[in-house]
Amino acid sequence: MKNDQVFIDASFWIALRHQRQEYHPRSREIAAELFADRIIWVSTMFVFAETHAFVSRWPQLSRMVIEDITDNPVFKMEPVQQVDNENALKILGGHRDKSYSFCDAVSFVVMERLGVRRVVTFDRHFEQFGNFELIN
Repeated sequence: MKNDQVFIDASFWIALRHQRQEYHPRSREIAAELFADRIIWVSTMFVFAETHAFVSRWPQLSRMVIEDITDNPVFKMEPVQQVDNENALKILGGHRDKSYSFCDAVSFVVMERLGVRRVVTFDRHFEQFGNFELIN
């Protein structure tokens, strides 16, 4: 288990950067704890795209999110492999009773591949999928 890494989901990232989000205060507390514990933040470009699409209406927030991945030594952008995409599609096909997005499914697969068990999220899909420790 990778105790020094945590996966960052778009729901957390959006709440952290957008002050009017319901979970903004809690996201700031979590971020401070992660920084204090020197935890590496891991995510994917799919999560970045989802986050950036939400904040792109606000230039300042857009810049902050871009800086999060370009100027932050604790942030690791994990490349998504073709096999990750294929396995994510299998999850979507096998869990038709769930409303996981493709981004969620890719996140699940990447986390499993990396052995990252903890995820910072306010998205119920990670709980539905199981297998992970939620930080929220």
